[in-house]
Amino acid sequence: MVRVGFVVEGYCEKILLESSHFHDWAKQHDILICEPIINARGGGNLCPKNIEASITECHRLANPDKIIILTDLECDPCVTATKARIGYEINQIIVAKKALEAWFMADTIAMRRWLKNNDFQGEVYPENTPDMPWNRLKEIAKSYHKEGRGPGTRKIHFAKIMINKLGFSIERAAAHLNCSSAKYFLDKLQKLNETTNNNRYLKK
Repeated sequence: MVRVGFVVEGYCEKILLESSHFHDWAKQHDILICEPIINARGGGNLCPKNIEASITECHRLANPDKIIILTDLECDPCVTATKARIGYEINQIIVAKKALEAWFMADTIAMRRWLKNNDFQGEVYPENTPDMPWNRLKEIAKSYHKEGRGPGTRKIHFAKIMINKLGFSIERAAAHLNCSSAKYFLDKLQKLNETTNNNRYLKK
């Protein structure tokens, strides 16, 4: 079993990676998610000048075999640009396009539970919304006459609802035809495990 530690951009990513559903998926693939998940508290801290402290903390507190950085694309032109901005040699850098909320939209079942409406047919291009995914969520809520202010004003609160109450599944998001970054995330985790196990076998 490979031990994987994480350094993440913010609280929403931390909530996802600490969820029981994600830990259950990881165990099924012979992966142990090491805790604590290190929150860099903002994409601005995922840069060469500031990231070293988070990586060191992850090694010291979580003692992983591998470390993954999980961040958002936000306004960067491409994933390559985001990785170049981080500028740190690590096992994997995973970039959610455009933001983690796109993964939420890619899980049609969780979205139906949130909207309380089974007529919702899914977001066709969750990673390619005209504006940021958060704004698209508000538009969807309004079109389905959801009471209040849609997802609200706090992304952390919305993430907790989707993950802990409505059963958001990253597997369902990854199965979406147009949510490639979620699929990439799970694929890379599994490949990390395969590579680690193969190296251990060769050393015997």
